[in-house]
Amino acid sequence: MKDLKYISAYTIPVVAFLSIWLQGIYTYLTPIYVFGLIPFLELFTSASNENLEEDLRLSKSKKRLFDWLLYINLPLIYYILFYAIYTITKNTLSLYEIIGIIISTGIVLGANGINVGHELGHRFTNERFIAKALLLPSLYMHFYIEHNFGHHLKAATTEDPATAKYNQPVYLFWITSVIGQYISAWKIQTKLLTQNNLSFFSIKNDMFWYLIITTLYLGSIYFFFDLYGFYIAISSGVIGFLLLETINYIEHYGLKRNKNTSGRYERVREIHSWNSNHLLGRILLFELTRHSDHHYRASKKYQILDHHDKSPQLPFGYPTSMVIALLPPLWFILMNKRVPTEMKP
Repeated sequence: MKDLKYISAYTIPVVAFLSIWLQGIYTYLTPIYVFGLIPFLELFTSASNENLEEDLRLSKSKKRLFDWLLYINLPLIYYILFYAIYTITKNTLSLYEIIGIIISTGIVLGANGINVGHELGHRFTNERFIAKALLLPSLYMHFYIEHNFGHHLKAATTEDPATAKYNQPVYLFWITSVIGQYISAWKIQTKLLTQNNLSFFSIKNDMFWYLIITTLYLGSIYFFFDLYGFYIAISSGVIGFLLLETINYIEHYGLKRNKNTSGRYERVREIHSWNSNHLLGRILLFELTRHSDHHYRASKKYQILDHHDKSPQLPFGYPTSMVIALLPPLWFILMNKRVPTEMKP
């Protein structure tokens, strides 16, 4: 039964469905649940640094149940998205209701879309197509290239747009990271084409395909739901990727890799990502919060990620930390003293 604990992650789209269905003030149920109730409950739930025994780790790594728990998110996020667009475009709603539905939908696209797409995108099998489909509604398909071939090489360095600098407010980080990652994705794609002696206009230029697929996706929404639905889809997507960028912000804030005598950065270690063992955040985000081990061994599946004593620990779970990050002065007070002295500028 313990293996089924990740079903809890589906409570986010379920609450979002209720938000859209009930309408009125209930359209804000999802942000209240994710950034109100969950952080409150985290104050009273324990954190666990327990790791799996080797034999159990092996059996869990091969268990298909954990993969299907990820795959199910694909129809879920598209259902919530189109239900939201249909509800807004076919009913007369107040502005506050529309905003509530957009926020609720965006949270689903970020938590159950981008987050799960991130996990599947590391597998380099046919699952990568599911990963890209999960990234599409948040307009972030380029994340697949930048994250796998950029961020994991450059994390915790000044060259990585997805690593937040010491004393950098999250709102400034949103701008630098969103723009920087998109530019980085194009640079990586161009480099990959050059290495394989392919033209910039090659059919294997994935960034072109992402543009075409995203255009077709938004064009389809415009065709079926007019300009109104088009705006809803874009707004929900923006909420989705800003949710991701807030997670990016807390994952490596202020941490820095040193350069060795050859001028190259030291390899990524457990100390270069913030870790959180708070159980609710771990389950709801499919163990994303054990981020130190994820960067240390990116190929490991979420269900077997480990705790490392050397890793810097967040004082709260990810949902609570995200709320605090939106209040920069409070974030700096809590986090700056936790950044290792040797990493501070």
